[in-house]
Amino acid sequence: METIKAILTRRSIRKYTSQKVSPRHVKELLNAGMHAPTARNIKPWHFIVVEERGMLDRLSRAHPYAAMLQEAPLAILVAGDRNLQPMDAYLVQDCSAATQNILLAAHAMGLGAVWLGLYPREERMREVGALLGIPAHILAVTLLSVGYPAEQPVQPERWDEDRIHYNKF
Repeated sequence: METIKAILTRRSIRKYTSQKVSPRHVKELLNAGMHAPTARNIKPWHFIVVEERGMLDRLSRAHPYAAMLQEAPLAILVAGDRNLQPMDAYLVQDCSAATQNILLAAHAMGLGAVWLGLYPREERMREVGALLGIPAHILAVTLLSVGYPAEQPVQPERWDEDRIHYNKF
């Protein structure tokens, strides 16, 4: 899929078929995440791939907006390592760039995904972190629900001329 088309047509997908995501596709998604830019090229991210049905169900209850994980075949947690990058603001940027790469790669492969925010919600990071055994020096930033789409959301027009400023606000 052409890059601009992928960016303009990607949508958050919350309904999935029962088809599993192949290990090859999972590796491609993670590779896309690892090709995101990072501050000073530190590459501080860690990824937790969740495919076990019981854990997906527990995660769906740990996050107030993650009900779709009850039918998703896959979740990917994107986290940053404070031992590698001690500034949380850069960790969040680095993990967010990796997250967007994964979302675009999923769309390009015919998969659907949705970004479930964890950071900066302490209760979400704590609950999900406890379930996944995340150590204290790892900052849980995003959780992605991934699968084959069982829906096709309408593509809204997002262009807004009023949000564009040239040379000054």
